[in-house]
Amino acid sequence: MERLIVLDTETTGIEPSEGHRIIEIGCTEIIDRQITKDNEYHQYIQPERLVGDSERIHGIKDTFLKEKPKFEEIAEEFLEYIEGATLVIHNAPFDLGFLNHELALMGAEQRIEDNCKIIDSLEVSKEQRPGGMHNLDALCRRFEIDASERTVHGALLDAKILAQVYIAMTGGQFTLFSESQHAENDSIKIKRVDSDRTQIKIVMANEAELKAHNTYFETFT
Repeated sequence: MERLIVLDTETTGIEPSEGHRIIEIGCTEIIDRQITKDNEYHQYIQPERLVGDSERIHGIKDTFLKEKPKFEEIAEEFLEYIEGATLVIHNAPFDLGFLNHELALMGAEQRIEDNCKIIDSLEVSKEQRPGGMHNLDALCRRFEIDASERTVHGALLDAKILAQVYIAMTGGQFTLFSESQHAENDSIKIKRVDSDRTQIKIVMANEAELKAHNTYFETFT
């Protein structure tokens, strides 16, 4: 049985080295390529600092977080939830950097990747379509996944959406025909064109025809 945990976090900023902290963790589970809606993990966290300008991204206010537990209070249950699973994270270094920073602040020496395998869905997308757009909104458009509820970033909502994206992006090529059509198409034979057929005659334009052609298009300039 393959157990994947699709994980996302929301934070007060982009650099834990600057004192920024996690304020939300959201996870959804995939078992054998099926999303198990009854085994999610979701927790808001008191970051012991103000959210600042990051509120514009996630919409989470300081007043809302005031009575929420600190990371150290939820760490054990969170680590138990993800233990042994493969984590699917979009831009994994970002989320892992924050999670490992929170563990370090507790005095823990372990890192998330010590107990879990990591799949970075951002890197998977880049390998599939080099040069394209790879943010979550772009992937939703590519795989026709409804993200209309995503008016602001939210860890659990984004994890749910990413779970659908990941299943779609790793699903392989779709078949061209349904099973009922396969039987019909099995009887279709491909007729090859005879290699000894008469060659197609190519007639080149003469000088007068080329002049008329160029004169015609000059009227549009």
